[in-house]
Amino acid sequence: MPRVCFTPNLQKLIEIHEYSVQGETVAAALDEVFARQPELRSYILDDQKRLRRHINIFLDGELARGTEPLKTPVGMDTEIYVMQALSGG
Repeated sequence: MPRVCFTPNLQKLIEIHEYSVQGETVAAALDEVFARQPELRSYILDDQKRLRRHINIFLDGELARGTEPLKTPVGMDTEIYVMQALSGG
């Protein structure tokens, strides 16, 4: 089963757990997480169900690239890491 993990920065905003989930895409895996923890959805997705600008998804340590990272396929042993992009000066 894919495993979904979250950065400590997100965990400062909301209590989050790691989840082993079903799903053949990043979106399907996240939907299962949101079913278990609905309050997390608004931190990750916008009103159009797209990733928020400041959220990055890594799959097995590699940034999910492209215009629609939520449609990226995942395997049974994929680690999905949800990360809040940070910037500063």
